Amino acid sequence: MEGEATSDSCPANEVEYVGKRYKVIREGLAEILELQKSQPPTGPRSSGEKQQTVFYNPVQQFNRDLSVLAIRVFAEDLAAIRHERTRRRNENLPQQNKTKKRKREVEKHGEENVQLSKGYCSKGAVDRENGIFTESRTTSVPGDPPVDPPGQEQVLLPKNLKSVETENDKGQGSNDSGSLSNAPSKEEHPQPIVVNHQQPELNPVAAHPHNSESKDGNTKVGAFACRILDALSATGLRALRYAKEIPAVSSVTAVDLSASATASIRLNVDHNRLGAKIRELKSDAKAHMYAIGASNQHLYHVIDLDPYGTAVPFLDGAIQAISNGGLLCVTCTDSGVLASIGYSEKTFSQYGGLPWKGPQCHEVALRIVLNTIASSAARYGLAIEPLLSLKIDFYVRIFVRVHRSPADVKFLASKTMVVYNCDQGCGAWSSQYFAHKREKINRQGESFFTHSLAQAPSASSYCEHCGFKTHLSGPMWGGPLHNPYFIQRILDLLPFLDEKVYGTLPRMRGMLTLALNESLDDLQHRKDTTTVSTDPSASSSIPEPILSIPPSFRDPHPFFFTPATLARAVHSSVPSDAAFRGALMRLGYRTTRSHTQPGSIRTDAPWSVIWEVMREWVRQKSPQKHEAPKPGTAGYGILQKDRSHAKLLHAKQELRAALDEAGNVEALMTRVQAALFRITQAEKARETQQSSESEQCAIDRKGGIEGSKSPSPKVQDDTAAKPSTLDIIFDENLGKKGQGAPNMVRYQMNPRANWGPMSKAKVEP
Repeated sequence: MEGEATSDSCPANEVEYVGKRYKVIREGLAEILELQKSQPPTGPRSSGEKQQTVFYNPVQQFNRDLSVLAIRVFAEDLAAIRHERTRRRNENLPQQNKTKKRKREVEKHGEENVQLSKGYCSKGAVDRENGIFTESRTTSVPGDPPVDPPGQEQVLLPKNLKSVETENDKGQGSNDSGSLSNAPSKEEHPQPIVVNHQQPELNPVAAHPHNSESKDGNTKVGAFACRILDALSATGLRALRYAKEIPAVSSVTAVDLSASATASIRLNVDHNRLGAKIRELKSDAKAHMYAIGASNQHLYHVIDLDPYGTAVPFLDGAIQAISNGGLLCVTCTDSGVLASIGYSEKTFSQYGGLPWKGPQCHEVALRIVLNTIASSAARYGLAIEPLLSLKIDFYVRIFVRVHRSPADVKFLASKTMVVYNCDQGCGAWSSQYFAHKREKINRQGESFFTHSLAQAPSASSYCEHCGFKTHLSGPMWGGPLHNPYFIQRILDLLPFLDEKVYGTLPRMRGMLTLALNESLDDLQHRKDTTTVSTDPSASSSIPEPILSIPPSFRDPHPFFFTPATLARAVHSSVPSDAAFRGALMRLGYRTTRSHTQPGSIRTDAPWSVIWEVMREWVRQKSPQKHEAPKPGTAGYGILQKDRSHAKLLHAKQELRAALDEAGNVEALMTRVQAALFRITQAEKARETQQSSESEQCAIDRKGGIEGSKSPSPKVQDDTAAKPSTLDIIFDENLGKKGQGAPNMVRYQMNPRANWGPMSKAKVEP
């Protein structure tokens, strides 16, 4: 039969189709075919790299493994949300049906006749006849006799009854994706409903159109069919793996503009026997997504964008073609534009933001891409929630949930920030948001937010720590990078997976653990009690819906620093990560790692404390030579603020403030004298306090008074506010605690020689 594979006289990893020999490449549960040529041409980037007609990069297997698991968890979450929505609908279905029946009877016979025909007339009906509206009491009170007639029950609908929209795949504003509707009932006041128990009850589970009967007769609740778009499919490997490895997938559309790529997709689909699930399409991905969005029919639940280079040209079409609450997966491989300042003008023209110079450039790249996606979605009243944002090898990979919420879109300005970066000096930074948000409480006790403009600028053009000029980066996303509940759900799935199928399983476990513990916010990481199983027969066991991050939440402590960068600024030896973490943790600050950079430290400590710890490291562990660092450098300005110069620096600050505030010579003399007086008085007060504390300690030693007198709260606050008074101890044992398993693969080494994005595929006419 034409087109059927033959393996006679072929090696085990080769097959033959229509007289052509192909090499079989296995990844996951899928197989793709690569045409074998006698003398394949080599690419221009490196010797030995084959020039491909259809693009395939084996280095990105981690990307594909992670995408399969992320989409699988997302599909299960949609099933859980639909199950919860179905449960709410089923609870209200009998009441809604009988409400409609009663309304028809009332319209036909009238309220009083309906009550009399039932043999029951409520107090409310008599009052209406007398011209007074009084609702009848329908809730029983302990000790009261029953008032309902036999066979009937009077049910009182709750005042704020949650209504759920019906499933509709044709509208982007529908709840097809699984967002729970919180719209209140149309009934402003509770109305009594007469329910006749003698009539047959309707089975709401069996009647629901999205529930089906299993082979054993049990009803499966929450069945969900997921539609996926692989927008730039190339060989179709992603579409093949999604169709084979994700149980909830019903259809995958693989789109590519190249004729050779489309033929390769068709060949691979036939080879894997997935013609019923995968549909290949030779078309422009942008045109296809715009057409789907314009028709408002068969919107995709998941759209995967993995182009060669930037994904910006495809974002607008993807936003319109995705369903409400759908998952958008974005890959950008142009790290030379996103994570360097060599093409800053191109970064701004494509992404609308300026890059960052320093070790934090990859995290800034993630935030710039997220801001681009959020801005594209906000134009259509859509808000995003980042579920997972990772810097991987030479690219960034982002998973965001897109949902329709004009109220959440209003928080975009207050979650968009610019950063003032001391990239040529000490490496410190300060951030500023575009807008302010303020939470208030109304008369009903409900909270709401007001939005206002931010005051600018929030920082000086010179670094307050070293005196060097700062540079602007952004605008960028200022919200959280991940949803910890979503990451935890993926981690719960890993123990059930086969390492032969998912070859990058150890790396996924390490990177996801880093991402889970990366945030220093106050969100509690919840581990679901429902275990995710890989057994298809256990699909009826649906876990709880994944919790969402509040739309108003900001990342309070973005970015990180590295001890090597600090040591380079002050020309000293590099402290170990554990020692630096231990010093910060003993001072009461939290620390963690960043997945984007080995040796990184994320903390909630201010930069004044960080530099004070570094100055103490220089004083205790790495004394400086007299000639280093030289005046005019960043390290010289930082080391001049050590504890021995604290009094002198405080006096200089007082005098500098007096000079800035003076308007004439007389005012200058007055303010300088006042500043000198304050400095003198502060010194006297400090000496008096020290002497009183010494006397108190002497009295305590003599046994006159038990215990020592603690300083006043004002003195404690003043002491805690000055970094020069901190007791800094470099405790490595404390810094090593809570860092996870020792053999965890946190940061991947180069996977192979000449690895990278590879050469672009040569499109055949």
